Amino acid sequence: MRILVTVLAVLLLLLQYKLWVGDGSLAEVWQLKQAIKLQQDENQSLQERNLALEAEVRDLKTGLAAIEERARNELGMIGESETFYQVIDAASDTNK
Repeated sequence: MRILVTVLAVLLLLLQYKLWVGDGSLAEVWQLKQAIKLQQDENQSLQERNLALEAEVRDLKTGLAAIEERARNELGMIGESETFYQVIDAASDTNK
């Protein structure tokens, strides 16, 4: 009887080993679920970025307003009928 209990305990431990440590164990499944969640979050972020870029490209292709805005903000350009005024902060002027 004692040998049978020992054999059953060893068999139970061997079966449990695969569940906790082996290939496809609970720990591995949990880790894979976490990796899937991180990848889904990154995919969502990249999809939102792609939509924003797509909208920006559409604006640049269809209208002059977006092109003018980029020229003003990124290149510092002004229109022909405009006058450029540069405002210097008094605090930064005294530091020089």
